[in-house]
Amino acid sequence: MTTQAINSVLAMMNITAEQAAGTTMTLSTPATAGAGFMSELNSSIKQINGMQIEARRKAEKFELGVPGIAMNDVMVDMQKASLALHMGIQVNNKLVNAYQEVMNMAV
Repeated sequence: MTTQAINSVLAMMNITAEQAAGTTMTLSTPATAGAGFMSELNSSIKQINGMQIEARRKAEKFELGVPGIAMNDVMVDMQKASLALHMGIQVNNKLVNAYQEVMNMAV
């Protein structure tokens, strides 16, 4: 996997996370200029964690009977958080595979 492919996957992951959070970003808009790979990865992990925390909070509020929290909203938020986590896991697996390929290359 090339660096360009990894950057493309990360950009798509950020777009998906932002769409799930209610904000939108297009592919033509560059992510923070000059940001390094680690900061992008860290940001994506924090977004996934934030989605999971928010889904859990909303579920707890629903369980406690807080008015204004509908079951369908809770289920949608939990599904979004689950999908974001699974996508993050898949990106991690692809990055590990790419690293292993690079390490196995003959120099």
